[in-house]
Amino acid sequence: MSVVVMYSPDEFGRVALSYGATEAARRSERLVVVNPTKGDSFVDQKFAREDEMSTLQAALDRLEVESELRHEVVPDIAGAVLAAAGDTGATLIVVGIRPRTPVGKLLLGSVAQRLILDAECPVLAVKPDGSEDLLA
Repeated sequence: MSVVVMYSPDEFGRVALSYGATEAARRSERLVVVNPTKGDSFVDQKFAREDEMSTLQAALDRLEVESELRHEVVPDIAGAVLAAAGDTGATLIVVGIRPRTPVGKLLLGSVAQRLILDAECPVLAVKPDGSEDLLA
């Protein structure tokens, strides 16, 4: 069993990581952190650079829960998170959500929206709220 976090190296990913780590510890489950890209990593601001990955791994090593970090090039971002959830028997997926414009709300294709609609387990959508930053 696990808690899966969709991570990005920004305030949205950090808040998802904080909530996910808290839930994994509370549930005594493994924490699986997923940071996927479709292969355009040089322009994909949500795909962590090597230095950011080192900082993230160090933060995971300090936690009192078993953790796994997946940093992958995949054809489908939401699909990679859903696959990680399926592979690890996730009981929860945590994703940071961004504000969207009225037009953006009409468009389909949002990764968070796909996770919420397609996941077989509950999805916790979180916004930055000043909670503890595990990477600080």
